[in-house]
Amino acid sequence: MTLRVVIADDEDLIRAGLRIIIDAEPDLTVVGEAADGAAVVPVVRRERPDVVLMDVRMPALDGIQATERLLALDDPPKVLVVTTFENDDYVYDALRAGASGFLLKRARPDDLLRAVRLVAAGESLLFPAAIRMLAGRRPQSSARVPGIDRLTGREGDVLRLMTKGLSNNEIAAELVVSQETVKTHVGNVLAKLGARDRTQAVIAAYESGFVSPG
Repeated sequence: MTLRVVIADDEDLIRAGLRIIIDAEPDLTVVGEAADGAAVVPVVRRERPDVVLMDVRMPALDGIQATERLLALDDPPKVLVVTTFENDDYVYDALRAGASGFLLKRARPDDLLRAVRLVAAGESLLFPAAIRMLAGRRPQSSARVPGIDRLTGREGDVLRLMTKGLSNNEIAAELVVSQETVKTHVGNVLAKLGARDRTQAVIAAYESGFVSPG
């Protein structure tokens, strides 16, 4: 199956470069572009992409607000934030808004392609150490995330390993259980936390204090 991608960036050169890299792959295709966050939603409604590459800093409407609007759609795409600086607070805000991961603009083409495929598949967490660092810069909240207290002990173990960026297969090896069992636990964690993917579950783990970013 070919993964459909939309690129949202206010720089023509960046959009052109990303299109060339993505369209060269047999399983990926760029189906639309937007030069501003406000233009992303109409493109996504029309083209129904699997993944949106979202510049976090754009005029008129930034990537954070654009991400929120996309995720309010029926059957929303996965959003992969593309940024210049990994320590940009805008990145964390975009992740909190529902983006599934982020990628640096200076990343190698192979890393870009891997990120698009990983975000589409939703199994692994992109750059867990960087997300932990960004979470650590935020004031610790005392508020409990709804559902966090309903996790079983084993589901809690799985969530802790998810924050480290482990895949289902790696979690299965760590806990000495089957991969199918891990998939079931991951699904339960997402459902109880009301998280649409692993990144949102990890953000909830940090913000609730269930896992310390330190």
